Amino acid sequence: MAHGAGGKASRKLVEGLFIPLLAPQPSQLLGDAAQVQINGAPLAITTDSFVVKPLRFPGGSIGELAVNGTMNDLAVSGARGEALTVTFVLEEGLPTELLEAEVRAMAAAADRAGVAVVAGDTKVVEHGKADKMYITTTGIGEPLPGVKIDARSVRPGDKVILSGPIGDHGITILLARGDLDFEADLRSDTRCVLALVEAMAKEAAPGIRWMRDPTRGGVATSLNELARDCGLSIHVLEQELPVRDEVRGACELLGLDPLHIANEGQFLAVVAPEYADAALNALTLAEGGEDARIIGDVREQPAGAVLVITGYGASRIVDMLVGDPLPRIC
Repeated sequence: MAHGAGGKASRKLVEGLFIPLLAPQPSQLLGDAAQVQINGAPLAITTDSFVVKPLRFPGGSIGELAVNGTMNDLAVSGARGEALTVTFVLEEGLPTELLEAEVRAMAAAADRAGVAVVAGDTKVVEHGKADKMYITTTGIGEPLPGVKIDARSVRPGDKVILSGPIGDHGITILLARGDLDFEADLRSDTRCVLALVEAMAKEAAPGIRWMRDPTRGGVATSLNELARDCGLSIHVLEQELPVRDEVRGACELLGLDPLHIANEGQFLAVVAPEYADAALNALTLAEGGEDARIIGDVREQPAGAVLVITGYGASRIVDMLVGDPLPRIC
């Protein structure tokens, strides 16, 4: 299960097996979407699978999540999603009203995101083989003007921006399963972040170096991947991290770090210092970006590491997610 959790085991599987056999000479660093050219036309493409349990949870459902997750992978890769394909893997005996509800949720999410579902496929497997429903999506997008995402362009002094509170989705899913005797008025943050990315790009496109939506593995894993790819150090100010009290309380009870908890409607951005204020201001003025913060910066040392600086000036190294504390969260 850890190999699908988005942390160290996942990266080891990708780099140790998939990349050597499927892409032995990759043209770009691993990211949320790939940039390709077809007859000279630049395109972004991404694919994702969704196996969340339960299928419906406060604030969203698997159908909505599938659209938002794919659109977000394109958005943080500097592209506007234009078309989606969808595959449904359905378990024998699935109630038709449940399937209809998810198709309607997907249609509504696609309408809000401004993307068309253009093709798809359906498979049915035996009862007990699919947790009712799995969904796979592929998205194709058009690059945003003036935005070029590349971890190798990150420089010391760049600022790290976070679009809003972290951990809402992962803790919401955990509570929805009933595995924890803990009540909280908490909802998943699932949403399409394209409008926020476009608002930021409008004001600060030349200064945007890198973006990522911290889903599986959370903020810590995304920033560790960045530190590794750029060869620099990411310093995060703990007091600047937006975390709801309900998320913080659940994490303290379970011994988890909010930085490792999954999100489905937030993104990280690294922006050149001269563009940081403009980028942050654009986010805070956009609907849904009111809680955006500059949470840290990029430094030279210690190379390849992520450090969290406490309010007392002490620091601790935060690694990628190890293990699988929250299975099937997206």
